[in-house]
Amino acid sequence: MPPTAATNPVYKPPDGGWGWAVVFGAFISIGFSYAFPKSLTIYFKEIQEYFSISYSEIAWLSSVMLASMYAGGPVSSVLVNRYGSRPVVMVGGVMVSAAMVLASFGTTIMHLYLCVGVIGGLGLAFNLQPALTIIGTYFQVKRPLANGLAMTGSPVVLFTLAPLNQFLFDSFGWRGSFLVLGSIVLNCCAAGALMRPAAEEAATVDTSRQSDNLPTTNRKHESQSCLQKFVDLSLFRHRGFLIYLIGNVVMFFGFFAPVVFLAPYAKHQGIDEYSAAFLLSIFALVDMFIRPATGLIGNTKWIRPRIQYFFSFSVSFNGVCHLLCPLAPGYVGLVVYSVFFGLAFGMVSALLFECLMDLVGAHRFSTAVGLVTIIECGPVLLGPPLSGALVDIFGEYKYMYYACGVFMLVPGIFFFIMHYYNYKKLDEEQRRRAALEMKTSEETVQLKMSQDDETQHEADG
Repeated sequence: MPPTAATNPVYKPPDGGWGWAVVFGAFISIGFSYAFPKSLTIYFKEIQEYFSISYSEIAWLSSVMLASMYAGGPVSSVLVNRYGSRPVVMVGGVMVSAAMVLASFGTTIMHLYLCVGVIGGLGLAFNLQPALTIIGTYFQVKRPLANGLAMTGSPVVLFTLAPLNQFLFDSFGWRGSFLVLGSIVLNCCAAGALMRPAAEEAATVDTSRQSDNLPTTNRKHESQSCLQKFVDLSLFRHRGFLIYLIGNVVMFFGFFAPVVFLAPYAKHQGIDEYSAAFLLSIFALVDMFIRPATGLIGNTKWIRPRIQYFFSFSVSFNGVCHLLCPLAPGYVGLVVYSVFFGLAFGMVSALLFECLMDLVGAHRFSTAVGLVTIIECGPVLLGPPLSGALVDIFGEYKYMYYACGVFMLVPGIFFFIMHYYNYKKLDEEQRRRAALEMKTSEETVQLKMSQDDETQHEADG
């Protein structure tokens, strides 16, 4: 894989120190970004009845929120590159808070789409992107572990919010609950305050020095270089990036829908509200422990050099879980499914961005994740509503789970095959580079020897 260098090649990540405080801030920020849309599913059945809408229409709420979060990735990338992670995360926290407060006064489902979906989703984008980017500036050797710990924020927050949301709904209704959630999400601002710049400052200094040393003839390309820094279109010629992108586009059609419909599926089977919400807590609890464990495993000397295979297995494992879900009998079966789904989902989530950074390098990660998220917003937006449409058509959930299983298993197999090809090509390229370097070194030695001989002959003459 490409070297995991920082943006500034002179800068060496500390792999600790204040970096662990940054990981804690990212833990909170990432936690709210991913858990918030899932936790709101507790209110779906009641909001659906309140506005008299279908399963597909209510699914658009979390779908629009997740899609806005992904679509806002490039904007967030530009802002992070320009202002750093800290202010972007703090602004994102304020946006999500304002979105929930405004949504509490909603009178139509379109009002909720706009407030919770669009405004809240963009706020989550401003929380997610900077948190993912800044970890690469503080960690290199321990980066898989740091990413695994930061990504654990999602199940921890979900484990807390799932029962809390049910309690808030019983106490205040969905409108009052949205007001309370608007205040809770302001914790993202405190998380952003922990994200003290490290490599960003070093990169800025390094860039300015390089700019000062540019010849006058090259200064006309400065604006083009700035654009390339924000939107690195050369990534679309990067073999590993394209493999990752193609597989993820298919995968995200079935990635979030099983979580979105887990509690509604349980309620559909006649399970009470608290037991249905507890399934999300079980899922989140397992997810919570598997993410750091996955980070530890991914950081070992056996897995780290071929971490893409580990990711391929995780995606395939998700698909198998969904295909077997309809066979799980009753509440006990759903508990077993929630445990295995939590394992599979946590493994993918812990490796998702680490594998992208492994493919493109830390120095190109910010722009790479921006491009990935803007393209993935399509399947993220359409996945849950399409799954909800299957429930509307057939009147049961098993076909939705079968579809999601296929959408996960197919890219998992694709990843195995294509990463085998990619690793093989990388090994060949590395051998060619080594041979070329050896040949160049031999030619340099021969040239030096011939120069020494000529000098000796001249001295003798």
